[in-house]
Amino acid sequence: MTDFYDLAAIGNAIVDVIAPADDAFLAAEGLTKGSMMLIDEAQATALYGRMAPGMETSGGSAGNTVAGVASFGGRAAYLGKVAGDQLGEVFAHDMHAIGAAYATPPLAEGPATARCLINVTPDGQRTMCTFLGASTELSPADVEAPVIEGAKIVYLEGYLFDPPEARRAFEKAAALARGAGRMIAITLSDSFVVERHRAELLAFIERDVDIVFANEAEITALFETDFHAAIEAIRTRTRIAAVTRSEQGSVVVAGPETHTVAAFPVEKVVDTTGAGDQYAAGFLFGLAQGRPLDVCGRLGSLAAAEVISHYGPRPLVSLKDLAAAQGL
Repeated sequence: MTDFYDLAAIGNAIVDVIAPADDAFLAAEGLTKGSMMLIDEAQATALYGRMAPGMETSGGSAGNTVAGVASFGGRAAYLGKVAGDQLGEVFAHDMHAIGAAYATPPLAEGPATARCLINVTPDGQRTMCTFLGASTELSPADVEAPVIEGAKIVYLEGYLFDPPEARRAFEKAAALARGAGRMIAITLSDSFVVERHRAELLAFIERDVDIVFANEAEITALFETDFHAAIEAIRTRTRIAAVTRSEQGSVVVAGPETHTVAAFPVEKVVDTTGAGDQYAAGFLFGLAQGRPLDVCGRLGSLAAAEVISHYGPRPLVSLKDLAAAQGL
């Protein structure tokens, strides 16, 4: 079967609004630092009005990963739902501008395009409030078989386990990928998602998934144990697992193999938004190119280091050039 893409990703299509904040603002708004919470459209409008001036950029976890793969020079496709409104047009424009294939029809009637309000404190921690809007209306009809079957790796966003219709789209994509003999990757997305869907996620991973991405909080939540025990548990349940640990780098396991990958140094951490998404981008790009797992991890660390050095969840410079400069 022809490989049209290195990666096809399916996820929540979201526009990010990123602004600086201090701990006092978070406390006044009743927000838990470093967390992600779901809000409705009225709450989103009210919080937006109280946030400091910031920047708007297309985001969404899987969308950010697609942007990273494209920055490495990879071929990527994205499936995700926006509304037929201004933010939806911005999202589609941004995906096309990075060279990604994106043709999901916009929602004609219903909720507005999703947005994530991200308050970033001086230590680089991001606190996210997300209105999912039109993104939850992704349906199985939006999952295009040629896109999924033509990708070396199909990447699924764990957030899609929440809305029922989106989960059906998620499952259709997995079935198409499995039938075409493609590798299936999943990011656990958030420890709260894991806690809500632990049994279903574990069953899905054991049945269908080749590659799992998680951070330390997510992997320990999945197995309800400490980090080292969780690593041993995931080792036996999937082909490859890559677990990020912030400044401690990452751990990649594959059967009996274990690779400890150092974090790339960063002069100053400005905004951690998108760090995990870009790590996945570097890792998956490397894997699609047939690179060894330790090199995949280093590419992931390089991409994560670039994105946390500035505001926004997507690369501002060419990851391909950065990798070349590092001999990767």
